[in-house]
Amino acid sequence: MSSSVGDEIPASSGVALGGTAALVTGASSGIGAATAVALAQHGARVALVARRRDRLDEVGERIREQGGVALVLEADISDRNQATGSVQRAVAEFGRLDTLVDNAGIMLLGPALGSPVEDWERMVALNVMGSLYVTHAALPHLVSAAEDSPRQVADLVNISSTAGRIARPGAGVYALTKFGLAAFSESLRQEFIARRVRVSVVEPGTVDTELVSHVREDIRQAAQTQVGSIESLLPEDIAEAVVHIVTRDRRVAINEVLVRAAEQTW
Repeated sequence: MSSSVGDEIPASSGVALGGTAALVTGASSGIGAATAVALAQHGARVALVARRRDRLDEVGERIREQGGVALVLEADISDRNQATGSVQRAVAEFGRLDTLVDNAGIMLLGPALGSPVEDWERMVALNVMGSLYVTHAALPHLVSAAEDSPRQVADLVNISSTAGRIARPGAGVYALTKFGLAAFSESLRQEFIARRVRVSVVEPGTVDTELVSHVREDIRQAAQTQVGSIESLLPEDIAEAVVHIVTRDRRVAINEVLVRAAEQTW
């Protein structure tokens, strides 16, 4: 199901992303929600994609209250049809797609020995296949937007992790998904340079989100203790990085941003 809220912000409004359309996956909470709100504040019409309809509605209402435009799309992007359908519905509603923020992901930590293989499958299904499904559906529309936009550029931003740079014990499969996302992004970056589609990777460190709560109960306390020992980043800190990337002039491509909590050593 889908619903739209708010009125379209015209391209002449003077805001950095006025007249553009964005899609954010994992938009029901955390980094995704903060990024969707921030993009709307800069004038983009934003499609919010996630599984939790009630939480999506809350984010959509927040955007509407601030005078923005939100399209709520309940979807599980690990399902190819739902992932593709969410992109199609966003383009049908907005007529274009200028920005894709691929944020949805899950982190299921634990020693490899004895880990349920289902945890590994869930991470690959969402972090890898979900990303591929949405990206595959979005790329033709990003190319079209870059061709006909006054800005002459479109953006694909993949939200990765410090785990895409440094593999740590107990995080092997999660790191696999994030290292893979970096490789995929770099290949796309080179492929789409001539089409004016910029491809960027944002690598957050420890952020105050629900991610650790997804960890198995038997190791959750250890994970929470580790991240609780430092002052975590806020989702809005990562949203600021995304907005900085996509509001640059077309001559500027910020391909990689690493944002750690100031006290984080890993």
